[in-house]
Amino acid sequence: MSILAILEQRGELKPCVYETLSAAGAVAKVSGMPLNAVYIGAGLGKDAQSLAGFGATTVYAYEDSDLTHFTPDAYVPIVVGLAHELDAKVILGSATSIGKVLCASVAGRLGVELAQDCTAVAWDGALTATKPLYAGKVVAEMRLDTAPAMATLRPNVVRVERDDSPPPAVVQRGKPEITLRTVIRDVVSAAAGTVELTEAKIVVSGGRGIGGPENWPVLQSLCDTLGAALGASRAAVDAGWIAHPHQVGQTGKVVSPDVYIACGISGAIQHQAGMRTARLIVAINKDPDAPIFKICDYGIVGDMFEIVPALNEEFRRVLGK
Repeated sequence: MSILAILEQRGELKPCVYETLSAAGAVAKVSGMPLNAVYIGAGLGKDAQSLAGFGATTVYAYEDSDLTHFTPDAYVPIVVGLAHELDAKVILGSATSIGKVLCASVAGRLGVELAQDCTAVAWDGALTATKPLYAGKVVAEMRLDTAPAMATLRPNVVRVERDDSPPPAVVQRGKPEITLRTVIRDVVSAAAGTVELTEAKIVVSGGRGIGGPENWPVLQSLCDTLGAALGASRAAVDAGWIAHPHQVGQTGKVVSPDVYIACGISGAIQHQAGMRTARLIVAINKDPDAPIFKICDYGIVGDMFEIVPALNEEFRRVLGK
């Protein structure tokens, strides 16, 4: 019996990997089961040293140029086969766009339960998972009795904690004998410096209050200074001012950053569903009665076109940019 953590990469290990390992390590300590991990990509290399401190014993590294980019044809059989080989009783992954697809497919192949987008997991003789439902109005405590029990963890919600355990041993494995029905020939990357919205530590979002698509550079400049991701309300997306992948809310993406800065966003309940779990919420709006002010930690009433540039200038001074 063992625990298996899925290490997600996109050229390099994603920050959410360490959150997954931290949660898996805590379950391993309580359950007494050994913790293993699986890496699928083109080259783990020196990143293996960064996996120290979580109690993982072994990383099974499946490395091949055909495995650089995610494809279910290759990734799903690898995880399923390793789960059987290691007699995995718990499998944990990240609730990213790739992680949710991968884990759903693996759970389907294994015929087991899967709790997606969880905010915590624990062990009390079986895997338990905490999962927000109904736009965060209800928090479900789930007990997964099938084996292996599977869960994905929402990025930025698990505190990364390390101990003095050494890096795991790396067992090199090549691409298994599988037929790839789909081969990725080229990948169009996001613009340099762009931060993935659901994994960002800081998110700056704009709503109808930005006035039009020509004003996004005001917020993008702040994003560049802070290393933040650019988000938007549904109103801004529906108006055609920005593409849907930037939408935060009930019908968009759910984010849990350390800091969420809402600019010109009224804060309807549908938007709150996507960002209310942020650790610190800053709201900037001309309307003092905007609902966003009821949930924010810091509220600034005023013109965002005066406030945001002033904040940006001060952040640049403090950060030495």
